Amino acid sequence: MTEQASPAASSESVLIVGAGHAAGEMAVALRVNQYVGDITIAGDEPHLPYQRPPLSKAFLSGEISHERLHVKAPATYDNANIRCLPNTRVTAIDRVAKTVTTADGRTLGYGKLVLATGGRPRLLTLPDERIHQAPNLHYLRTIGHVDALREQFVAGNRLVIIGGGYIGLEVAAVARKKGIDVTVLEAMPRVLQRVTAPELSEFYARVHTEAGVKILVNTALTGFEFDAAGKITTVLAGDGLKIPADVVIVGIGLIPNVELAEAAGLAIDNGIAVDEYGRTSDPDILAIGDCSSHPSAYAGRRIRLESVPSALEQARSAAALLVGQLKPYNAVPWFWSDQYDLKLQMVGLNQGYDTVVLRGSPAARNFLALYLKDGALLAADSVSRPQEFMVAKKLVGDRIKVDPAVLADETKPLKDLLATAPAA
Repeated sequence: MTEQASPAASSESVLIVGAGHAAGEMAVALRVNQYVGDITIAGDEPHLPYQRPPLSKAFLSGEISHERLHVKAPATYDNANIRCLPNTRVTAIDRVAKTVTTADGRTLGYGKLVLATGGRPRLLTLPDERIHQAPNLHYLRTIGHVDALREQFVAGNRLVIIGGGYIGLEVAAVARKKGIDVTVLEAMPRVLQRVTAPELSEFYARVHTEAGVKILVNTALTGFEFDAAGKITTVLAGDGLKIPADVVIVGIGLIPNVELAEAAGLAIDNGIAVDEYGRTSDPDILAIGDCSSHPSAYAGRRIRLESVPSALEQARSAAALLVGQLKPYNAVPWFWSDQYDLKLQMVGLNQGYDTVVLRGSPAARNFLALYLKDGALLAADSVSRPQEFMVAKKLVGDRIKVDPAVLADETKPLKDLLATAPAA
């Protein structure tokens, strides 16, 4: 049941800093919940709030346009009287005056401030300044990143991807469909090592290898060779390995954008620290999405998630708070990744698992990997099994204890386990 909070001053102005999924969702959710105060979204890119997951998939491949990336149709903001300020980078917060300063010297006031600042790609740290000017080295986080890459992302070019995580493998899949020669460089012993079991890593390594991707694990980047114009011609790795390259894409993780909050004196704990409603250590400032960390009953600790479903739910919870309702955010995390014709869906966090059960056949490209700890279901990865994934989400949320043999037995429907699961 939704709790009631003290009625918010619903005529206060709300300033949302950032223009991603969380920002667009929160602004519209406020209006849906009858918030009457001024609402402004200030984003440092020249775009309305847009979706980032398609950047490494359908947008990179050219299957969808800029317009289809929008979180909400442009007319939605006009109809809801939501002001959008593109190309507006907020550089400082004055918590006493309740204002922010922008890079071009403007001052914007707020009654409530919402930080939806997201994150930025982790950069290479090799001691060679030419890396940062190389016209054929790219990161993949914004529309601008993809637009800069397009003319080099063509059939016949040789692409080297630094990092064998989700972004790197998604880009590899799109590149192979375009006839690009692809090499993936991963410093760890297997791809997806931080997020999946060895069985999943082996499966995806095989899928990509069969598609023509060359995967090099246990292979650390050591440097680059450049031509006279500063363009990368060769990627250098351990044991003297030299890989010719026409284009390089780096996908080695995300850094949450917390500097603005930290400079303002807000509590930081692996992200901008918030409570289950999105409130920071300042009662007039909230934070949502990739930049924030929140207490999680599921994980039993504070966590920060890079997840669209999480960002959307956090935005809705924070919007409810500002209209005087308490709808705590406490969902079980879930994620997805599209590679070739395969949809990988993941629920829960599998760190600390002691048993992994495969249900179905990796050879048939249709299976679940179910993670248990002390006999309880901790997390699940689903490859092209959307119906069972929906059941797995409920089972993981309830942390049911189950015999691994039952999970592996496809003659026993997963949904039958719901009847034995404890009440959430």
